[in-house]
Amino acid sequence: MNKGDGFTFEITKNLGTLAKHTTGWTRELNLVEWNGNKAKFDIRDWDSEHAHMSKGITLHEDEAKLLSELLNKHFRDGAEKGSEE
Repeated sequence: MNKGDGFTFEITKNLGTLAKHTTGWTRELNLVEWNGNKAKFDIRDWDSEHAHMSKGITLHEDEAKLLSELLNKHFRDGAEKGSEE
């Protein structure tokens, strides 16, 4: 468990790296427990030790499922049109 400015967090599972920056930071999709609560899907940039983070977005499971469906539909429809946006 790590401590931030008035909060605690624990990355319970790394689901993947979305981008690597020249600064050494990485944009990651993780499951993170904030303040001991149930883990949520979280997208944000982290330093190499996961001690410092940028602002990010946290999604409940139902929101992450909906996001996945919307992205799948977008890419499926784009493929049917024969173009990528």
